[in-house]
Amino acid sequence: MAETRSTLETKKSELEKELTRPDIAQNSRELSKIGKELQHIERILSLMGDVTRLEKDLQDIEEILSGQDFELRELAQSEQQSKQDELETKRQELGVALVPPDPQDGRNVIIEIRAGAGGDEAGLFAAELYRMYIRYAEAKHWKVQSVTTNRTGIGGYKEVIFEIHGTDVYADLKFESGVHRVQRVPETEKSGRVHTSTVTVAIIPIVEEADMSIKPEDVKVEATTSTGHGGQSVNTTYSAIRATHIPTGITVSCQNERSQKQNKEKAFEILRSRVFALEEEKKRAKESALRKNKIGTGDRSEKIRTYNFPQDRLTDHRIKQNFHGLSGIMDGDISRLIETLKLESQKAT
Repeated sequence: MAETRSTLETKKSELEKELTRPDIAQNSRELSKIGKELQHIERILSLMGDVTRLEKDLQDIEEILSGQDFELRELAQSEQQSKQDELETKRQELGVALVPPDPQDGRNVIIEIRAGAGGDEAGLFAAELYRMYIRYAEAKHWKVQSVTTNRTGIGGYKEVIFEIHGTDVYADLKFESGVHRVQRVPETEKSGRVHTSTVTVAIIPIVEEADMSIKPEDVKVEATTSTGHGGQSVNTTYSAIRATHIPTGITVSCQNERSQKQNKEKAFEILRSRVFALEEEKKRAKESALRKNKIGTGDRSEKIRTYNFPQDRLTDHRIKQNFHGLSGIMDGDISRLIETLKLESQKAT
């Protein structure tokens, strides 16, 4: 660990010098990249310091326990277990931090939520998942921006697409992609029978034009009028945009911006990110035979969770773990799920 710490301290010094260069200071993109790398190294060094300190504390406790002072031995005994538990936690956190991060982890994301099987109930659950992610984003002080919505008549969503901007958003939310299944008695169900419905969630990292460009001749752009739920027109001007990437057939509709130009820019951003995500999925498919880690493949057809309301239980099928307290989870308290998935993903790598 000492050698690794020395290497990290050297790298930290190099990055701090980079930040003082005038050309770097004027390049916001490079400045952000170096800043994140420096922050990551500082976290590892901090965790290394915590592990070293706790190991020393436990050594001191062992010496006291082998001594003759009864009162000190009793005090040391009461502290030993909590110190061991804290050391184990810090070692796990350090193990996760030492694994090279996913290159996409620092990106902002597009989240696409679509109602699946289950009719109105699926639409209502789509709305609840939308709220869950918004509440989580608010707790993290992230910015949420609506892209497009397609409401049902009873307060649900057939489809909702929105963006979240903040620090390491993709790192936190990338494991949310897949089919979310809900089991509960719908409010409209008079017989009390439990229904099963599904909602599909896709988490797509936002890709800048500098990272990937799409040829204009590969995109068919159509201007349309914006529509509300039920197909009712809400904007008689042709400000909405539908963009189709001809080589892949991927289509994006955008109507929430104020002007056709803004909708076109947003549509191209989403199209670029979807095409990038498709290419990444193909790469992962080729590598899957060599990878032990099956968590967070991004496969939208994979059933990842069941939200069982009668039993107040969420089951994540990828890691075969149950979580209780659905009311808190649906209110955005998903940190424990995310941290558990991150840890299991790193263990399996």
